[in-house]
Order: sequence, then structure tokens, then C-alpha cells
Amino acid sequence: MSTGHDQFLKQLRETFKVEAAEHVQAMITGLLALEKAPASAAQREIVETVFRAAHSLKGAARAVNSVAIESLCRSLEDVFASWKQQEIAPEPEALDALHRTLDAITSALDVVAEAPATGAGPDHLLPPPILRQAESITPSPLAGKSDDTAPAAEKASAQETVRVGVAKLETRLLESEEMLIAKITAGQRAADLRELAGRFEMWRHEWAAVEPAAHALRLNLRSSNRGDRPSSELSRVLDFFDWSLDTFKSIENQAVALGKAAERDRHAIGKVVDELLENSKQLLLLPFATLAAPLPKLVRDLCRDQGKDADLTIQGEDIEIDKRILEEMKDPLVHLLRNSVDHGIESPAERTRRGKSIRGAISIRVTQVNGSKVQLLLSDDGAGLDTGKLKDWAIRHQQISTQDAGQLGEAEAQALIFQSGVSTSPMITQLSGRGLGLAIVREKAEKLGGTVAVESRPGIGTTIRILVPATRATFRGILVEAAGRVLVVPTVQVERIARARPDNVQTVEGRETLALEGRAVSLVQLAEVLELPSVEHRDAPAAGVPVIILGRGEQRVAFAVDAVLDEQEVLVKPLRKPLVRVRNVAAATVLGSGQVAPILNVADLLKSATRSGAVRPRTAPGAKPVEASTVLVAEDSITSRMMIKNILEAAGYAVKTAVDGMEAYTLLRAEKFDLVVSDVEMPRLNGFDLTARIRADRKLAELPVVLVTALETREDRERGIDAGASAYLAKSDFDQSALLEAVRRLIWTGVDPS
Repeated sequence: MSTGHDQFLKQLRETFKVEAAEHVQAMITGLLALEKAPASAAQREIVETVFRAAHSLKGAARAVNSVAIESLCRSLEDVFASWKQQEIAPEPEALDALHRTLDAITSALDVVAEAPATGAGPDHLLPPPILRQAESITPSPLAGKSDDTAPAAEKASAQETVRVGVAKLETRLLESEEMLIAKITAGQRAADLRELAGRFEMWRHEWAAVEPAAHALRLNLRSSNRGDRPSSELSRVLDFFDWSLDTFKSIENQAVALGKAAERDRHAIGKVVDELLENSKQLLLLPFATLAAPLPKLVRDLCRDQGKDADLTIQGEDIEIDKRILEEMKDPLVHLLRNSVDHGIESPAERTRRGKSIRGAISIRVTQVNGSKVQLLLSDDGAGLDTGKLKDWAIRHQQISTQDAGQLGEAEAQALIFQSGVSTSPMITQLSGRGLGLAIVREKAEKLGGTVAVESRPGIGTTIRILVPATRATFRGILVEAAGRVLVVPTVQVERIARARPDNVQTVEGRETLALEGRAVSLVQLAEVLELPSVEHRDAPAAGVPVIILGRGEQRVAFAVDAVLDEQEVLVKPLRKPLVRVRNVAAATVLGSGQVAPILNVADLLKSATRSGAVRPRTAPGAKPVEASTVLVAEDSITSRMMIKNILEAAGYAVKTAVDGMEAYTLLRAEKFDLVVSDVEMPRLNGFDLTARIRADRKLAELPVVLVTALETREDRERGIDAGASAYLAKSDFDQSALLEAVRRLIWTGVDPS
């Protein structure tokens, strides 16, 4: 078979996959509607729609020689034809079988485009169960009747259209974004000429100041020579002085004119580039329906698996959103729907007991906000959030202290679901208990420059509110200087820019903090975190050192820089091999000056600042730092005991040791300690029992306890948590920084163990 024919067949199959997916989705939508449409008139219309979709897909499958899909479509067609003629109500079992058949067709479509271009067609790649799916369909009196004529294609739109691959559109958009360099460069040239004109103006002012002296010098020279010929050397200097004045005035006028022309060019180029980018972005706008189409079936299948009943309604399907944003939000929406079915919607028996409708209600509502953003509102009428369980989880995993948990309002407690690792599910299942929580939802939304929030009422339901841009916004960055280098920080991730004045900076245990809005924020040098070579030290300005505040809430860090230069649009250039992943660097950009500047990775920066030990753990409101914090280490192994002791002493803590739990408990009753680090397996009194005794003692009940042990099973960890341990670290993956971080966090929570 010729290469040209092979290529044609491949393109034909790719086109078939697109068309087939539309027909399958139409049938899925119809079947879902049949489950909710008791009226016979409505049923007839729906059945007619799905019958046409099955008939069209059958003809298209025959065109690409896909016998398996054609056979499945013929079986579907027979069932739909039977329902049309007999006007019988579809049985739930039959609908389930039809959904399984559509799943089989979808699976078969995945191998169609990759199949070899032979006359045998792609069916040899399909598993036998797919070919047998037709046998599970309800038999029809029309079975066996063949139809070799596919319906003629109908143009549904009066407007002529052309199908263009999304990859081509994305390529055009990327090429349009490259024009940003021309816009940025034009702006830089205009700024350079403005600066040049300004320097000429300064020169002219200086000239004006000395011109009277030059004139007086000429007069004095003539007067002293009493009409004789003046000194030729001085005369030449004065003549050159006058000539320079005229020449520099001419150059100044040219510089001013060039500056005005460059400004006009900058404005014109900027307008063209902005319009080109905006129009290019419009090409990638798709209605929300393209993402929402498979979601009702997803909810139906999840409910079947969970033994629950729920309907999904979607509003705002015609609102257009950038395809790339839709793709980024697909997984979060699927995750939210899984949570709604698994955690939110109760079982039919429980809903009946609570006086609710047996069928749960889940909804997605999409609305346009301010023209540039869209709001996704996902709601369910389920059980709502149990904030008590969320607080308990946060306390057990040292996300917050018991004292802080008691001060949390309802909204703050509900926001704990966005913490990574949170799970209130009692056991691990395919849907729940894996600790993902809604961290992935928040991560995706914030990556797109959006926000996410939750509102819940016990027994009433939960609403997740996601606000994201309708289109990918042009990337803007703040240009800063550190260690003589220009760096770019994403604007959307900068909380604020401030100055660290000497009276606002305090040193606590060798670490600097910045007093900001009544809270202590860790202060670090950006150049040190990036491990940049040091440059000549410059005295801090009287107004204070400029800092950029990154992070959110209690996780904020102030990064000191040499200067904050500008905030502007930048063109993001992704890193290429071999520098695909560089710590603290997300991408690069070319500035208007032609200089290449790295775009910093804020998430990496926060982690690097923590690893370096420069970041002090957060302090609860009103808490005061504990000077010379004292730690008691209980460990029967002399090697482990000395290792932990040395680590803590090197970090600035005063350390005492005990050889077992009983000696440790005796010391605790006699002396004051700020924290206990204990092994579990020890003679006389093990770590679990030591922790339990501490919690039972009224004077010691609030003392933080860190268990460091070789017992690593989930049962051991749960036993430690039940005993009241504040942290549980395994020796097999022991990390010095993890121990120090746990100790710092627990001591700095402001808890007074006395």
C-alpha cells in the first residue's frame, strides 16, 4: 500500500475519532435524559436523537473499516429502534448495559488512530469482550435486519466553518506571544532615549550655570590686551566652548525628537501586539460544555459504585473559557465530584432518616465575573463538613496546636480541607482516605492566578467556589536585583513589597524576623537562598532594605533584595534540556535590554528558605519566644542519644538526656523542659507509656512530645497519636532537618508547658 494512501487513511481515522466522540457523547447525554424522563413524548424525542447518533456512528465506522464499532452501533441501533416502535419504558438493567456498550466503544476508539493502515481495519487490536458487548443488549424484533445506507451529512450551521487542529492554534498563539519581545524592546528603547534626553537637559543646565563666567572671561581677556590680539590658545578654547554649545543643543533636539518618535512607535507596537494577543486568545476559547459533557455520566457511575443516587445539573455551559484553563481544571472538577459523591451525598437510607429526598443534588454553575474571570460554583446537598474531625486531623499532624484549633472560627476550620494530606475518611478506598484533600484543587487554581474557597453547613451541604481567569493572562513579573543580578518574581505570587527598617528587624536565636502587621515574618536574603556569589557589601539605606513578601497566611517569608526595579510584562521561556529542572528557577525571559533573566520558582524559594534554617517557624498571636529552650532526650541507645543531643545543641538548644522512660519522667517532675524527644522501645518505661503519663499529669499535659522510633507501621503511628504524641518520626528515613523543624514548630507555638 502506498505511503500517500497510508497517510490518508491515518488522517481519516483521526477525523473519525473526533466525529465518533461527538456521537458517543450525544448518546450518553440521551441515556442520562431517559433515566429522568417519564413522559412518553419526551422519551420518543430522546430515543429518536440517540437512534440517529447510533446510525451516524455506524456509517462512519464502516467508512474506516472498524467492524467491531460498527457491530456495536448496529446493536445499539436495534435497541433504540425497538424502543421507538414499541414505545416501551427502558429498564434500568438495559440502560446499564447500554452505558457499558458506550464505554466499550470509547475504549475501541483509543486504538483506532494508532491502528496500522491495512485493509483489515483496527479490529484485531480490540479485546474479545468488546466484541461480545452486543450480546448484553436487549434483543429486538429488528435484529438481523441490515442497513447498508448511511445517512447523508447535514450542515447544522448556516455559517461556513473550517476545522483547525488545536495544536495549530496553540502554535499561532505562541508565535503571537513572541511579539511581546518587540513590544518590550520598543519600550526599553523609548526609556533609553528619555534617559538620554534627560542627561542632555542636565548638561544644558550645567552649561547655563558657567556660561556667564565664560562670557566674563572673554571680556576680561579683551580688556587686559587693550585691543591687542588676545591669547590664541585661550581664544580657541572659548570659540570651541561656543561651538559646543550650539552642537549640543542640536544633538539635544535630535534626542528629544527621537524619544518622541520612539514613544509613538512603542505605543503603536504595543497596541498591535496587545490586539494580536487578545485575538489569538479568542481562538482558543471553548464553551464550558466541552469540559462538562462527560461529568453527568461520571456522577452516575460513581453513584452506582457507591450505592447512592444523585443528579448533576450544570448551568452556564455556553460560557467560553480558554481551552488550556479548561484542561487544567478538568482533574480538580473530577476530584470535587468524587468528594461530593463519596463524602457529601449520604446513602438513600441516611437521607431518608434526615428527611431529605432519596436522590442527592449536585450542581455546577458557571458565571462570568468582571469580563476577565469566571466563577465555578460546585454545590451538593449532602452532609457538609465535619470541622471537628478536620481540627483533630490538623492537631494530630502538627498543622496547628490545640490552642490555635480552639481559636479557629468556622470558616478557618473549613479551610483546613485545603491542606495537603488532609483526610477524614476512616479507611482507604479508591475514592477517599489517601490524603489528597483539596490541595490539588487549590494548587491548580492558584497556578492559574485564581482562588478557591469553601462554604459548608452541617446537614445542609457544601459549596466550593473557584475563581479563575477566563483566558491565560499575559505573564507579569517584578524585576528585582540581588547580588548584582536581575531576577524576575511572578507578580501574582507577591503578597506585597515593603522595606525592612532597622527598628522593625529583630534577631531571635540567630535568625532575623521582620515585624509586619503585628506578626513576625521570617526575613532572609534572597541572594543567600539562591546561593549567589556575594558582591561588595553596601550599607543599608536609611529608609530600610527593600523586601518582597512571598507565601500566604502564616507561611509568609520576607526576601531582602538590593533593589526593586520594575513591574512589567515578560515572555516566559521554558527551560530546555539539560536544564529542565533547576531548583528555585521556573523559567527564563529576555528583558528589553537583551539580558536573559531567570524567573524564580516561588514554591522552591519557600522550601529552600526553610531548608537553610533561616526561616523561623510561625508564632501564634501573642506568643513570646522561649529563650534558651531546653529539650529532654530519652533514648536507651547511647549512639542515637548522642546523635540527637549533638543535633539539638548545634541548633542552639540546651539538652539533657535520660537512658530510659522512667528516668525521663523523674527528670520531668523535678525540672522544667520545653519539649521531649523520646525513643519508643526502652526498658522500664517505653515511649508510648511515657507519653501517656505526661498527658495524664496536670502540670505536664501540654508538654510537646516527639517520638523518634524504628516502629514504622500505621498501627504504631496510630498508637503514638492515641498516646498523645505531638510528632512521630521514623528512624529509617530520619532527617536532621525534619527533627529540627518539628522541634522548632512545637516550641514556637507559644504553648507554656507549665
